[in-house]
Amino acid sequence: MTVTTPALADLTTIRVGGVPDRLVAVDDRDALVAAVLEARDSGEDRLLLGGGSNTVASDDGFEGTVIHIRSRGVDRLPAPEGRVRLRVQAGEPWDDLVALTVGNGWSGIEALSGIPGSTGAAPVQNIGAYGQEIESALVGVEFLDDITGEEEYLSRAELGLGYRTSTLKRGRSGVVLSVDLELTDGTVPGALGAPLSAPVAYAQLADALGVPLGSRVPVAELRRAVLALRSSKGMVLDPADPDSVSSGSFFTNPIVSEQFARSLPAQAPRWPQDPLEPDTVLTIPLDGVHPMDVPPLAAAEYTVKLSAAWLIENAGIRRGFALPGSSAGISSKHTLAIVNRGGATGADVAQLASFIQARVQAEFGVVLQPEPVLVGLEL
Repeated sequence: MTVTTPALADLTTIRVGGVPDRLVAVDDRDALVAAVLEARDSGEDRLLLGGGSNTVASDDGFEGTVIHIRSRGVDRLPAPEGRVRLRVQAGEPWDDLVALTVGNGWSGIEALSGIPGSTGAAPVQNIGAYGQEIESALVGVEFLDDITGEEEYLSRAELGLGYRTSTLKRGRSGVVLSVDLELTDGTVPGALGAPLSAPVAYAQLADALGVPLGSRVPVAELRRAVLALRSSKGMVLDPADPDSVSSGSFFTNPIVSEQFARSLPAQAPRWPQDPLEPDTVLTIPLDGVHPMDVPPLAAAEYTVKLSAAWLIENAGIRRGFALPGSSAGISSKHTLAIVNRGGATGADVAQLASFIQARVQAEFGVVLQPEPVLVGLEL
């Protein structure tokens, strides 16, 4: 019997990518360790692939070994009263994990509902949505270091988490074997009513729920609202929705100096970042505010997060846009997503992304950075 190696197009959510030289599927932690060490010792190139939601690959294939991480399992660890600590294997699908926690009345990652991909990739990217990031619940990860070949435990502080980044994304070579999370147990004795979510920290989500910012709602209700919002943007994988054939948000929201932000049109959305806690959004409105009125530090010390979607739209690129003759296009529901309309190549996706970058840079002087991992492709 002939065994055919699947193409990366079959293993990624945007459905592009050629056939790798070799693909190894690993179904447990020990097999993952063995596969990574074997690839390391052979000296060949290696690509780690989980759910394939954050990977855009060339159709030329991959010259090396693709390690497809499929290890599953969620174990409960000892934790302080009122808290729940979980150890989650790297290949556990992220949204399956969120559904499990919400179903048990545990809060802390419910706003991250609907994000595709595997749990092991979540801390690498410090995934976030609707005012919540994995960092707030993360304890640490079991990690296999490529250089030493040794397994070690990296705490949250050692991971150097930031906006969609970590030391692992910035170049520390190795693989996450499992992830430890600590959540709030809303089912502890004495709790009244349905288990509640963490405070709602995103205006659009608060509006969808009909509550003020900072409110807590039943955790299952918050998950339903998040899934509905993400579905309306084509950001939940759905075989019936062609706008979900993507890698999610293709560009990160740029973070610029406060001074540069003031050079942009007044209507450009912006969120000041706390200079002492760079990933914390402040509630200081910048529009129409004199720099001397921004407390408590000098305005020059602030950085500002911009909306990549707004920049793209106002550079003249609308939902549904595609370059002539290309099968890659902008989602009809969300400007940040590049979708495969059927038969697109990795080169098609990269060409459109490069075009978007050039238009935004020419119009606003901002260079958008891609969020997914590009394999054999450059912008």
